[in-house]
Amino acid sequence: MALGFASPRRQEPPDYSQRQRVLLVEPDGRDRQYYCSVLEREGFEVCACASYSEGDRCLQNGPLDFVVINQGSRAFEGRSLLEQVLAIDRHIPVVVLTHSVDMPCYLEAMQLGAVDYLEKPLSSDEVIRVVETHLRPRVGCA
Repeated sequence: MALGFASPRRQEPPDYSQRQRVLLVEPDGRDRQYYCSVLEREGFEVCACASYSEGDRCLQNGPLDFVVINQGSRAFEGRSLLEQVLAIDRHIPVVVLTHSVDMPCYLEAMQLGAVDYLEKPLSSDEVIRVVETHLRPRVGCA
């Protein structure tokens, strides 16, 4: 007697009526290319920047739905951009990425309003999970 378990199906990316904009600030070219391709494959319009000043210019070019900022060093160079994003809209999810977790930077990022602080590298599944956790619920409530 068959138990009736459904076989797993490959899920297609959800169709959201308009492409959401993601700001990605990642100085490392290979990391920037990788995260950008993962996000674009999920249907996002990505403004991929190699520097915080480039990120600032992208931030001024219109509304964003999600932001990923590289921490930089222990000096947390991404702090200024994080503050600018949240000054524009406190509800934009901002995720901080780092090569190695630094507790003072982690605490500072979270106190400033980041929704997550993650150690690189992230697999494509982890990137998608982060987006679904922090962005997708906001879309359904709009």
